[in-house]
Amino acid sequence: MDRAAALARLNRRMLERFSAGTVDSLRAALPMRVALPHLEPFLARNLEKETRKDALVVSCARDALAAGGPPAADAARTLLAAARGIDRDFLASVANFPVRIQVPYERIEPLRLRRIQLGLALAWRMLSAWQAGRRVRDDIPRAELARQLREILFLYCEETAALSHGVRMPALLAPLRDRLNALLLRQMRQAAERLTADIAAQKPR
Repeated sequence: MDRAAALARLNRRMLERFSAGTVDSLRAALPMRVALPHLEPFLARNLEKETRKDALVVSCARDALAAGGPPAADAARTLLAAARGIDRDFLASVANFPVRIQVPYERIEPLRLRRIQLGLALAWRMLSAWQAGRRVRDDIPRAELARQLREILFLYCEETAALSHGVRMPALLAPLRDRLNALLLRQMRQAAERLTADIAAQKPR
């Protein structure tokens, strides 16, 4: 079995649940009912962008394990540079959307670098356990795993909030911008809390 591919699929499913939970909450919020038709396609593309970045993180952890050690000290910064290329693809894909984005890298990249570092360390630990024939929960208690995932998702929330400052919305939505951004961040954090609480509460198999 390709453990790295399996881990990347697990991560994708987690992010899909996280995104779906966020959107469901936003649908219940009156100001977002106007904005969601504009934002949902954008959020779907953003999710695809983040799963691509996370797949690179998992691949880096796999390659380090195959080389016989943990990821190199500069691995996270190499992945950070690669993320900019994925950002360029993303920006090209939303060029015709009713929102315009100027990526504030000076605000985003410290958050993104920390998220990459945490994700890389966690992926390496999980792949190391599998390679040794152990279950992940034998090396990482479920409560600790949930805590680490929550920290990673919260950084993702903060990164999205920073990105929102570079979004130019249609004139119809511009007066609501600050309110929408605050609501989006709150709902994302709540979705992350619910998801990781579910992970912590799952019974071992």
